[in-house]
Amino acid sequence: MKSKLLIVFLFLCSALTYAQFESASYMINGYTIPYQVMFPKDYDATKQYPLLVFLHGAGERGSDNEKQLTHGKDFMIDHFQAEYPAIVIAPQCPEETYWSNVEKQTLGNKTTFTFGLSDKATPSMETLVYLITNWINSGKVDQSKVYVGGLSMGSMGTYELLWRMPNTFAAAFAICGGGDVSKVQYYTKNTALWIFHGSADSVVPVQFSQQMYEALKSAGNEVKYTEYPDVNHGSWINVFQNKELVPWLLSHKK
Repeated sequence: MKSKLLIVFLFLCSALTYAQFESASYMINGYTIPYQVMFPKDYDATKQYPLLVFLHGAGERGSDNEKQLTHGKDFMIDHFQAEYPAIVIAPQCPEETYWSNVEKQTLGNKTTFTFGLSDKATPSMETLVYLITNWINSGKVDQSKVYVGGLSMGSMGTYELLWRMPNTFAAAFAICGGGDVSKVQYYTKNTALWIFHGSADSVVPVQFSQQMYEALKSAGNEVKYTEYPDVNHGSWINVFQNKELVPWLLSHKK
């Protein structure tokens, strides 16, 4: 009986271990980004795996290297641990900065965003590009299967990564964000994109996603758009329940 209980205990410990993200950090030019990394179950160091870069929203900024997994952790564990084995990295953007170069103005209950004021990368974005490049060149990653996705501020960062690294990503998803439509020309036809937004978003107006969709479609990019009626800013809850997203994402290869 004791031996059976021990086997069950070891199995549960093993399962919990597989479900854990591991803390990591990356520093270059004196600037550090903490991040979490998850390897697939039964990870084989002799093989190369798809890579997913996941970018969090503004509310999860900081230095604790934990909050960036507030939204999407279960989604990533449920799909990329075993069903679609992939390496996942989830960096954390420091406080008081953004992934993308965007101007934000808040007056009363209304917030507006302006994109494309400068091509200069924020320190977080510059370091993020180095981090992704480091992983891609690590020998652990199938370079034809690199993906990125994010929500809110992370969606804005996703759009910016696509034009800063135009030959990198096979597919991407962007949830309730926005970006500089003038940069679409730099990643047109290189990356398939699925855009999501709630029609009642009071934080990031849905028009930003609609504009990106129209610009990408007009430029000939492979793009899908899903708008959730009467859903506010938390549309990622709906997205992470979408059973088509992950197979769609990994069906693309560069």
